[in-house]
Amino acid sequence: MTASIELPTGYQHPAVPALLGYLRDVTAELGIGLESCTLDHDSPVSAYVALDTRLPHYPDRDVALLWDEERGWAAAIETHSGEDLIVLRYLGDEVVPAPRRVARFVTALHEDDHTVGRPDPVRLRTAGDAGVLAALLRRPAAAR
Repeated sequence: MTASIELPTGYQHPAVPALLGYLRDVTAELGIGLESCTLDHDSPVSAYVALDTRLPHYPDRDVALLWDEERGWAAAIETHSGEDLIVLRYLGDEVVPAPRRVARFVTALHEDDHTVGRPDPVRLRTAGDAGVLAALLRRPAAAR
């Protein structure tokens, strides 16, 4: 089930409160708010973060960050036809990196710096254990 951050859904994955806290930290680091986010409570749990910038190589396309509990963060651009997003890069080193690492990933995208992230996805964990996921999401940024 996909839902806006602010609207109750009647169902909530057990790790969602911890994910909201993590997303609050990431969006604050990016200078945006939770109103830019949506969540998908199905497995794997995932989030979409709309960015209010454009990339130099795609000046007419909206940019978003995608997060899921198996692969962590990815950067994508919107299509004009309503098809799936086009993933450009994956941060790819951990599922729950520090918010400043996510912000650095976004900066690298804007600078066309291919030394940050990777072009292909890597499964960093297997979805399913909500308790383990919640613990990962609650870790202080300094421990990430």
